Amino acid sequence: MDPELEAFVHLFPRADLSDPVAARKGLAELAASAPPLDVPDMEITDRVVPADLDVPVRVYRPAGARGAVVWLRGGGFVMGDLDTEHPQAVRVADDSGAVVVSVGYRVAPEDRFPAALDDAYAALLWVHEHADELGVERGRIAVGGHSSGAGLAAAVALRARDEQGPPIRFQLLSQPELDDRQETWSARTFTDTPFMTRAKVAASWRHYLGSRVATAYAAPARAEDLSGLPAAYITTAELCPNRDESLEYGMRLLRAGVSVELHQWAGTFHGSQAVLSAEVSRLQIAEVGAVLRRALARDS
Repeated sequence: MDPELEAFVHLFPRADLSDPVAARKGLAELAASAPPLDVPDMEITDRVVPADLDVPVRVYRPAGARGAVVWLRGGGFVMGDLDTEHPQAVRVADDSGAVVVSVGYRVAPEDRFPAALDDAYAALLWVHEHADELGVERGRIAVGGHSSGAGLAAAVALRARDEQGPPIRFQLLSQPELDDRQETWSARTFTDTPFMTRAKVAASWRHYLGSRVATAYAAPARAEDLSGLPAAYITTAELCPNRDESLEYGMRLLRAGVSVELHQWAGTFHGSQAVLSAEVSRLQIAEVGAVLRRALARDS
């Protein structure tokens, strides 16, 4: 493990999703303790996406933005909201220069699959429909997220392809949670790594799926055909149960003719980029912004 990260392992929350309410409370307290970022030139507004059940979103608009990213937070499908994701969303918008539309999707187990996916897809449709109002070009819309949010982003890309939905320029998948089966080498080996354990991953899928059998829209690693999907950036942590499913998904995308950039961060664990004092964390965060900026700025 990276020595700068190892010094902070004891400060990370206990890897447990057995009590969703307690887990949400802990995440909210952690997010509230984060120092505010000074972004005076960024416009931040709360909006509502009309749907069968309205979806709250928070829009972060940096000056001069041309592209947008539908941003989906992590939290094991169980935790988080617009407020807990606020520090991360501000940073993504500031670093990428893109409009970030952070989605307050519903959480499990109260609202199981496909509730979160429906909310995320409704947000994509809304961003495409309101691109002029948001000041962005319809051909410069990406989807992205971290962990379970990255899994949702991958599922949104699959659904948009299958339903001939809005064109997606790019998908940014940070340490994605893609496979409920937990059969990869990393899933079987990294059973007690910091912050993310095999039991926590299993609980996440159990809350999200309930008694349902996973489909490709729930667990994108199950998709048989990955052709025709947007170009992707996939980042993984070395000491993470999700590592190999993410790398394998990236390789399958490549074999399906999709342009992919894969970055495996040595010495890191799931969520370790929260340790902002570590050089590797600062590099990870900066790269997410730079990748989005490059993907949304280039001409097709």
